[in-house]
Amino acid sequence: MEASIFTKIVNGDIPAYKVAEDDRFLAFLDVFPTAKGHTLVIPKQQIDYIFDLDDELYLGLMAFAKKVAAAVEKAVSCKRVGVAVVGLEVPHAHVHLIPLNSMQDMNFANKKQFSKEVFEEVAEKIRSAYNAS
Repeated sequence: MEASIFTKIVNGDIPAYKVAEDDRFLAFLDVFPTAKGHTLVIPKQQIDYIFDLDDELYLGLMAFAKKVAAAVEKAVSCKRVGVAVVGLEVPHAHVHLIPLNSMQDMNFANKKQFSKEVFEEVAEKIRSAYNAS
């Protein structure tokens, strides 16, 4: 199996704006976000389809995502953090955590562009909120 772009991020072959990590999971900013603070949460193990994860890994991913979502909510001004699992764009299970102020923030056709400085600032705020929890 060819390494996915997410596996390349896990391996350090591709840079990412990492916000949280443990031995099994990684969270980083989506570089094609629908809203500022849009974060991807992945298992480090490359498994294409989220429902192919064994129960322990699936539940661990969701628990990790919940903790990251709390940090996103503290770091980014939003009404709540939305969750989406689409699974078609990258062959590596992942959860989208999207700061929501309106339903438009969940529209994947509505990509935003931010500068490197904005990504770095948001990533640092989320990291700090995550590490403080």
